[in-house]
Amino acid sequence: MIQRDQKHRLSVCSKLCFAIGGAPYQITGSALGFFLQIYLLDVAQLDPFYASIILFVGRAWDAVTDPTVGFLVSRSPWTRYGRMLPWIVFSTPLAVLSYFLIWFVPPIEQGKVIWYLIFYCLFQTMQTCFHVPYSALTMFLSSDQKERDSATAYRMTVEVLGTLIGTAIQGQIVGGAIAPCISPPGMNVTEPSLTDLLNVSTSHVTLDHTKNAYMTASGVICGIYILCAIILFSGVKERRELVRPKSEPPMSFIQGLRLVMGHGPYAKLVMGFLFTSLAFMLLEGNFALFCSYTLGFRNNFQNILLVIMISATLMIPFWQWFLTKFGKKTAVYIGTTSVIPFMILLVCLESNLIMTFVVTFAAGVSVAAAFLLPWSMLPDVIDDFQLKNPGSRGHEAIFYSFYVFFTKFASGVSLGISTLSLNFAGYVTNGCSQPDAVHLTLRMLVSAAPIVLILLGLIIFIVYPINEVVRLNNRKELQKLRDSEQDSETDSSDSGNV
Repeated sequence: MIQRDQKHRLSVCSKLCFAIGGAPYQITGSALGFFLQIYLLDVAQLDPFYASIILFVGRAWDAVTDPTVGFLVSRSPWTRYGRMLPWIVFSTPLAVLSYFLIWFVPPIEQGKVIWYLIFYCLFQTMQTCFHVPYSALTMFLSSDQKERDSATAYRMTVEVLGTLIGTAIQGQIVGGAIAPCISPPGMNVTEPSLTDLLNVSTSHVTLDHTKNAYMTASGVICGIYILCAIILFSGVKERRELVRPKSEPPMSFIQGLRLVMGHGPYAKLVMGFLFTSLAFMLLEGNFALFCSYTLGFRNNFQNILLVIMISATLMIPFWQWFLTKFGKKTAVYIGTTSVIPFMILLVCLESNLIMTFVVTFAAGVSVAAAFLLPWSMLPDVIDDFQLKNPGSRGHEAIFYSFYVFFTKFASGVSLGISTLSLNFAGYVTNGCSQPDAVHLTLRMLVSAAPIVLILLGLIIFIVYPINEVVRLNNRKELQKLRDSEQDSETDSSDSGNV
């Protein structure tokens, strides 16, 4: 038994290499999530209607590719490097190239929308070919649930750190070259009083400087992406003995959907996190615009975003301790609801930079929980499925890909609707100020709507059946099942030798 425990134990080095592999997804995700909307509107200078189409189609396409890649991964053969790692290696070059071209403004006015649609969708496809296998890799690191949870905690810490890095790189490089705004007719923004009120820069930064800054930031992020992929491939080994042979023929998309959604705990977990994740995505997608225009911190919004991610990074170890001590379901309620008071304070505050920093730092505590909990709870649901369906095997990638599918599709809808709402409210592209209707819309998008979505998600979690008692019992029963299978294989091998 002791030898078996040692066999299942992961080294700190393996956990770190595995965790570093999660950084590219979060670094690029934070840069796109926080900055793509404001980039399309104020730098590429697209009409809000076309920007909403790009954001919606890109995320919807991204959502569709997740289950597709999940099926392909689950059917891919085992190689000398494993089943998941080859996908990660071969997708990286195209992912890096397409990501860089997203932040390039093409010299063709009529073809901008097509340009961004093509490279945004291509990047999302290649990113999916990286992230779905990487997420499923969790199940092939160890059969010990504690070791998987520990590896997940390492991963979430690095991923939040990756979000911090992405926000810092993109924000600080771009923040030094903010696109010059367009003042309303008759307004002279060089007057000191108006400059202070609108918080606009009167430096001689041109739009070309801003475009170059975005490309510089994307180049740095691309380099980090490649480095993380190399470390993951070099430091992590898939355990082939954890691959249980399949007994069923390959399934269609509809069969896979019925399989995963037919498992009650998985359906409830996905629906609950669908609403809570959507809340944080709405906040993320519109926060830069909210800080720039509604709060008036056009030259400081990147620092405000950085404060949120620093707070989230620092709080990941706390939430790992909390869910171990009090249970994952309790952590969901405490962690998610803790952000609501700060969402309310954020929109009620006057334009006070110090108070905004304090409130956003406190809100980062809940952001950490939103990062950690879904990926920590998904393995529990898969274990529950395997225990109740011992003959159905090899579907780990499908469970992960469908979870990402629902989340991304919902985020695409939310980003499209929120950008379209700004269009209806009369958003002025790269304006020094916005109409009152735009300010009201932004307040709704970063406060009222996310709060409603969080409450809906928590209501669903009431009926989520896997509490700590069930989880621990499942862990024991699944270990017994694996031990009996190993004993059977050993007996069969011994009989064959005789």
